[in-house]
Amino acid sequence: MMWEAQFGDFNNVAQSIIDQYVAASEDKWKQTSRLTMLLPHGYEGQGPEHSSARLERFLQLCAANNLCVCYPTTPAQYCHLLRRQIREGFERPLIVMTPKSLLRLPAASSSLEQLTSGGFQPLIDDSEVDDPSSVARIVLCSGKVFYDLSEARKKQRGSSPTVREGADSVTIIRIEQFYPFPLSAIKSAIAKYPNAKELVWCQEEPKNMGGWSFMESRLENLLPHCDRPRYVGRAQSPSPATGSYAVHVKEQERLVHEALTIE
Repeated sequence: MMWEAQFGDFNNVAQSIIDQYVAASEDKWKQTSRLTMLLPHGYEGQGPEHSSARLERFLQLCAANNLCVCYPTTPAQYCHLLRRQIREGFERPLIVMTPKSLLRLPAASSSLEQLTSGGFQPLIDDSEVDDPSSVARIVLCSGKVFYDLSEARKKQRGSSPTVREGADSVTIIRIEQFYPFPLSAIKSAIAKYPNAKELVWCQEEPKNMGGWSFMESRLENLLPHCDRPRYVGRAQSPSPATGSYAVHVKEQERLVHEALTIE
């Protein structure tokens, strides 16, 4: 069964059902479920009621492999994720963050071969890094913000030599699955960058929302030269998003610049 919200924010009124039945049914009553929730989520300037599917609430409910929480960024990933959901051994609810803007974003596309072969990847490494040994900062992110980061880095590479050198020192890795947590895949990806000294988690959501609270402790001590990850994103807020589009744009530009700039 698949349930798609018009906006992910609207699952707020179903929180008691999610808590009581979706997240805990197997632990309470040994009842498994393949329910798939498609929740539009992404900071696109549409205000506090049309931006957040409350990713943090689902991550807080994760334990004992009770849920699968994913944020796919390509059509192929989305296709393979749904195919995996019907396979034997995946009898658990699937929570999918689905940004509406990716439906019409040219960069968020897949080839026919990518759709018809392979499988879902819990992590996508950076394919635009020519020299892994030159990377000083590893930026981990999830979802729509990846495309903002990638586009900004392309512009930096077309700028002055100094700015271009800074852009080449940053790699961007996409976390496509939050839970079950893909620790082995993350370790393998990070190991490709032996000279990296900084690990950054970048997100669009406020600091008290999104994936940061879930990711922070799990990313500790993964880099030899970095004990703790650094947070880059919006400041803590009681509201998921600002109601001003102009403020939204400024916030987005600031967090993208901060994630890509090595001082």
